[in-house]
Amino acid sequence: MEIFILDKQPHLLLIDGMALLFRSFFATAPMHQFFRKSDGTPTNGVQGFARHVLSAQSIMRPTHIAVCWDMGVHTFRNELFDGYKANRPAPPDELKPQFDMAKDVSEMIGWQNFGIVGMEADDTIGSIIDQWSDKARITVISGDKDLLQLLNPSTTIALTKKGYTEYNIYNEERFMEEYAIDPPLFADVKAFMGDPSDGYPGVKGIGPKTALKLIQTYGSVDGVLASIDDLKPAQRSKIQEHEEILKLSLQLARINKNVPIEGTLDDCELPIWDHSKLEQLTMEGYSLISRHARSLMF
Repeated sequence: MEIFILDKQPHLLLIDGMALLFRSFFATAPMHQFFRKSDGTPTNGVQGFARHVLSAQSIMRPTHIAVCWDMGVHTFRNELFDGYKANRPAPPDELKPQFDMAKDVSEMIGWQNFGIVGMEADDTIGSIIDQWSDKARITVISGDKDLLQLLNPSTTIALTKKGYTEYNIYNEERFMEEYAIDPPLFADVKAFMGDPSDGYPGVKGIGPKTALKLIQTYGSVDGVLASIDDLKPAQRSKIQEHEEILKLSLQLARINKNVPIEGTLDDCELPIWDHSKLEQLTMEGYSLISRHARSLMF
């Protein structure tokens, strides 16, 4: 006789809301498919975001869902460095009203929203993982490789690839096989190589391969600086010339895991779907979400 042991540990699906909202908006905006409400308000990003989360829920079978948001463009990283994300264009006019709408729809469906003014969604995600990884198995959905530094034995990062259903999935074991460093040290690698999309430079002349090799060899940014005399003259010169920006880049690259989380894991338990919820979504102008939910759950 076979004995099946059910995994009773909660499975939390942790959503990078802003990443999915932007991804969904730009998937349809070039074709001018904004799926406007009767009053003209565009909804393409919001409806794509919700459909993505519903699809992930269907594939990954979580018991809990939490959605993390950036709360404004100005964060503590801007206080550290004026150039942080300064090169990013302003969001299109059609996207601007959808930031608040996405949070409203998330709440309407029953997903728990999290976000702290002055912090990025990454910091909220990192803090939830830090506080809840002993209480649940966690899967993070995002398009941001920076989150790989948060991997631990109970946390998986599912990076978006294509459509609503394809992911590049990392666990701690895969990361360490590919990078040969502990996940938190991914921030140290980023400190050397910099990040043009986030607007911090790292050390000019040191690319991804060299940055990774330095951390593999010396263990951290501090380890490299402590062994500076062991480096080749050209590398030593570059790092010494940019030492202060290197240290600053490390502060910018590290995810803050000390954000206060106002809520509990129990608050994130999956909502119960019924026809009244579907009708409400349709009445509010989100018929695509309603139809997608109906196809998955009814």
